[in-house]
Amino acid sequence: MTAHASLSRRAAAELIGTAGLLVVVIGSGLQAAELSRDTGVALIANSLASAIGLGLIITLFGPLSGAHLNPVVTLTSWWARRTGGEGLGGREAFVYAVAQTAGAIGGALLAEAMFGRTPGAFSTQVRDGGHLLIGEVVATAGLVLVIQGLGRIGRPRLVPAAVAAYIAAAIWFTSSGSFANPAGTVGRSFSDSFTGIAPESLPGFVAAQLAGGILGLALAALLYGRGTGSGTGAGAGASRTAEPVAPAVPVETAVPGSLSETAPGGGASPEKTAYESVG
Repeated sequence: MTAHASLSRRAAAELIGTAGLLVVVIGSGLQAAELSRDTGVALIANSLASAIGLGLIITLFGPLSGAHLNPVVTLTSWWARRTGGEGLGGREAFVYAVAQTAGAIGGALLAEAMFGRTPGAFSTQVRDGGHLLIGEVVATAGLVLVIQGLGRIGRPRLVPAAVAAYIAAAIWFTSSGSFANPAGTVGRSFSDSFTGIAPESLPGFVAAQLAGGILGLALAALLYGRGTGSGTGAGAGASRTAEPVAPAVPVETAVPGSLSETAPGGGASPEKTAYESVG
């Protein structure tokens, strides 16, 4: 299979992938709430469905766009390029972030409509308090560290499964419920359900997520070194166009990160292009 990775196609992949992620997160939450009045049971169902859906989406869209699905992950790829590695340019990063945000909103509206609810109703679930913002910093820093760490130790194929597992766990061990995604957070403000977040809570959550992304990058540099030009940001290889990629593989073995091998002529290797994806 050959991925003709024009920016428009990569942006479309980011939009559709992020929309799919929000459909999974919000839709599974609505379904769980309908089937059980026990909040704990509903959260178990929602976290498992979200993790499984995320892993599948990364595997499907990773070979095309890197499956960032998250502006924080896109910013880490941009930063990798600025510091001498492989990654996205500024224009590409901006287009990715816009596509992700639009996709997240569209996915939220679709999930609401699919369950017979009126699309476009804002969430009334206020999430405020310093402890929740700390939770978002921790959740996002951990996500970035998982992606960066596995890439820098040469095990990027573990990322889809690792990111999915991390998100499933972080939903439970963080006080905020691990939104860990500015685009997804904006999208979830369009769902008045237990997975939603009121618009007035957005600034604090997004700021905490950006801070967590910076912290995650700092921790990765401290633990594994700065890395060299092999795409420490997820999806770095996806910024190249018309690169051959390997066939999609099961969730357990695909993923973002950085492979040290490069293709002839200095481009990303087929394996790297195929597995640089994210959560």
